[in-house]
Amino acid sequence: QVQLVESGGGLVQTGDSLTLSCTASGRTFLGWFRRAPGKEREFVAAIRLSTGWTYCADSVKGRFTISGDNAKNTVYLQMNSLKPEDTAVYYCAADPKGVVTNPRGYNYWGQGTQVTVSS
Repeated sequence: QVQLVESGGGLVQTGDSLTLSCTASGRTFLGWFRRAPGKEREFVAAIRLSTGWTYCADSVKGRFTISGDNAKNTVYLQMNSLKPEDTAVYYCAADPKGVVTNPRGYNYWGQGTQVTVSS
């Protein structure tokens, strides 16, 4: 059974940084999504741990960095210069089929971790 375990969410202030972690049992192609209140799930970033390939959404490029540890099957999302509009539940997902930005293509999801950015 595939398990995705996220950690690192919390309450921060505008401009602060936060790092999310996700450990995925046996999965090496992982993505981060987020869902803000009243909005649809939004792609944030993806990584293929075996090759180091990464891709970030334009909305977070330059502020967020995805990285990973292949040996530990763990992916990180370093979030800098956080804004109130980054407030959302952040989800880790694994094994995308098709376009990595499409949440419907992912078979496995974590439980989510709340990130709240106060102004």
